[in-house]
Amino acid sequence: MSGERRISCGLELCVVPELHQCLCFAKDCKYDYIIVPLVHPRYKREFLSGPAKDRTDPFTRPDMILCNSDWSGLVVGKISSYIDVDSSIPNIAKNSVLTLNQEFDLASHLSLIAITMKLKGNIDRNINLARIIADKLASPVSFQVWLQVPMENSLKQVNYYRDEENLSEIKTESTWEWWNAFRVICDFDRKLGVALIVSHDLPEEEEINRWLGEPIKCLILPTTLFMSNKKGFPVLGRAHQMFIKRFCSLEMQFVITGANRYENFSLYYHYLNHIWKSWQTDGPIERYARGYEDFLQCPLQPLMDNLESGTYEVFEKDPVKYSQYQLAIYKALLAKASTNDESNKNVPVIIMVVGAGRGPLVRAALNASHSAHVPVKVYAVEKNPNAVLTLQALQKEMWMDKVTVVSSDMRNWIAPEKADILVSELLGSFGDNELSPECLDGVQRHLKPSGISIPESYTSYIAPVQSSKLFNEVRQCKDKDKHPLTHFETPYVVHLQNKYDIAPTQPLFTFKHPNNDSTVDNSRYAMRKFSVQQNTILHGFSGYFDSVLFEDVMISIEPETHSPGMISWFPIFFPIKEPIHLKGGDEICVHFWRQCSSKNVWYEWSVSKPVPIGIHNPNGRSYTIGL
Repeated sequence: MSGERRISCGLELCVVPELHQCLCFAKDCKYDYIIVPLVHPRYKREFLSGPAKDRTDPFTRPDMILCNSDWSGLVVGKISSYIDVDSSIPNIAKNSVLTLNQEFDLASHLSLIAITMKLKGNIDRNINLARIIADKLASPVSFQVWLQVPMENSLKQVNYYRDEENLSEIKTESTWEWWNAFRVICDFDRKLGVALIVSHDLPEEEEINRWLGEPIKCLILPTTLFMSNKKGFPVLGRAHQMFIKRFCSLEMQFVITGANRYENFSLYYHYLNHIWKSWQTDGPIERYARGYEDFLQCPLQPLMDNLESGTYEVFEKDPVKYSQYQLAIYKALLAKASTNDESNKNVPVIIMVVGAGRGPLVRAALNASHSAHVPVKVYAVEKNPNAVLTLQALQKEMWMDKVTVVSSDMRNWIAPEKADILVSELLGSFGDNELSPECLDGVQRHLKPSGISIPESYTSYIAPVQSSKLFNEVRQCKDKDKHPLTHFETPYVVHLQNKYDIAPTQPLFTFKHPNNDSTVDNSRYAMRKFSVQQNTILHGFSGYFDSVLFEDVMISIEPETHSPGMISWFPIFFPIKEPIHLKGGDEICVHFWRQCSSKNVWYEWSVSKPVPIGIHNPNGRSYTIGL
């Protein structure tokens, strides 16, 4: 796991007379880098005609004033603001193209990590700029492009005052629409990101949520946002404080811009650092997930693969899951004891722990037995021969004759007696995706007719999600020996951070145990409809589950009912091949199938509204779960 992330702050400067001095100044004020013009703002170039065409002096400073590591690590280049490649005047447009390419070439020569420029309107005013940037990013360039986008359209307030007499606001295009159209033209290139200029008047909650699903590289904070506290130091209003904390979970930075209004520029940094540290929490989930934000992982297949010792160790550290299991077993033991007559009070309750791993559920069963004052006999059934070694050692040293260790696949085991309680932890991020239904159906023949299964049931949930980060992460996965769509037809376990939830979750598939159906069929189909609140882009579906262990004892990773502090499961993500553009008022109609064969289980998914797309993972061609 990585350590605690520190705040990263930059300082934007309008004019830089002496670059080395400015870097020293920024460093003294605690800033990590500076954003500076690549060329002096007043040094306009003329490539086609004009008095400056034949100028022979250098157009900007030489590269040798800084070493290469300083250029690449401490400087973000700012493109000249007067460049207008979409000008209606042909000479200005052509000259701007040549000027822009000159500055791009300079940024590549200096090995800058990023360049930035302002987005001044919708795609109609920027289509040529989008084409040029798309062409540039398609070539092997070292830098990222940070588009500076204001959070609020400046025309919004103007239109409001124009219509003040009617006390109604004229509808003005959101600046998210500017950014969205631009990045679509650039084919969602991962090197294109947003430098979001924070406004005095923050937008509506839904608008902020939508920005949380975008590749935000930094928040640009004008110094005019800050006000003085009682001690004369710069602070932000409560709304802006809460706004910034919401973005802290993303891998983004802060930039201070504008004139200094206090004794020292370092005061802005210290204040932002204070907000950053107050956001940083050190709970079990944060410690466990640090460094795994938006990182794609293939779901475990414990039936096909024997888990490693380190995997068991990580899951055993969950502070919530096993206490909930212990509570469920405790209540089940009391329920069993209450039905026994006096002559059977000392007869042990038979507990079978199937998929015992290294024994955490066995410990939970023994602890529950002690608390309930109900004697038990425990069978610990485990197919992984390496984990069985641990179980055998624990049985010999601690558990003695209370526990019988069985080295076998639970589905093939012939039990010597029937169980009163069947306990398992075969759940995956989507509930059934580690084949709990198939495993428990195969072992429930060992459960008495009045027996209890823990868990009793589990339900999967899905929700539509926007995340450019996840879309690009999936797109970067390539395997020449597999179908070209393989990675878009594979679900991934992900600690979701950089995303926007388009609509609340809805339940999908439910499984109950013991399964008393005369014909066992674990295939499923479901269709769900979601209402879209505002214009957005669909990149896939996030998946969750909750489970009833026994009576009112539950565990859940579904956002609304998440078990506080539980770390064993990240959500699952089902991508789609092509992003779908959605408008406010649209309805998403998604279809999910759980398909079964004698050897495998797999999911298929598709969307029929607002536009139909092809079935993902037909016949399990890209991803299956092995039985």
